[in-house]
Amino acid sequence: MQKATADKSDPIAAQLAPVGRETVQDRVYLELRRALIGGLFEPSQVLTIRGLADALMTSTMPVREALGRLITEKALEALPNRSVRVPPITLERMDDLLRARILIEGEAIALAATRMTSRQITTIESMLGEWDEMRALKHKKDVDREVTLNQAFHFEIYRACGSAVLIPMIESLWLQSGPCIRVAIYAFSDAGEIDTAHYHRTIVKAIAAQDAKEARDALVADISRPFTFLRNKLEAEAKKGQSA
Repeated sequence: MQKATADKSDPIAAQLAPVGRETVQDRVYLELRRALIGGLFEPSQVLTIRGLADALMTSTMPVREALGRLITEKALEALPNRSVRVPPITLERMDDLLRARILIEGEAIALAATRMTSRQITTIESMLGEWDEMRALKHKKDVDREVTLNQAFHFEIYRACGSAVLIPMIESLWLQSGPCIRVAIYAFSDAGEIDTAHYHRTIVKAIAAQDAKEARDALVADISRPFTFLRNKLEAEAKKGQSA
């Protein structure tokens, strides 16, 4: 069967790149990446190629290649039985991720604090209004919505930093810490902790004042909170196990 070729004499066809099988591979990768950043998968959760392929309604090949990319990015770990798992929560991993996030995201928000326009500030202020709506609801906490809103809030700020280098680095860090953050949100809810909006309001106030130092400090307090909470939880469980 002869392979179809585009008519390059057609001005529209001449501007279009051929669509190859990498389109499906990229879509699978981006969807799994979105799920990891959003905390859809839990720490230590085992994922199989066949299970993911069925869920994504695709063949196993693009899933296998997407998983390979995510393993390279340290977002997933390969297991001996050809399956993969979300990295477990360990004290060393949490400390490492938090240290990197403070360095990279702290620099991004310091840059953004003096660059954000009034329209961009209005956008992140409106997100605080959505948090108020969630708090007013009487039914079960909507973790999916909170995770999505939290990500949107942070990246609306980071995109204003003016650095094309920092953004993919931040995305990589969120890719690795997404599962931990979701666990922390559930834990905060059970413990009655101060919600995320409290910290985000401090961030917005600092940005509105174009105070880079205050914005960085507020961000550090915000992103340190879930890691500190999980660290204390793991340490308490370890002590409990030793005394049992």
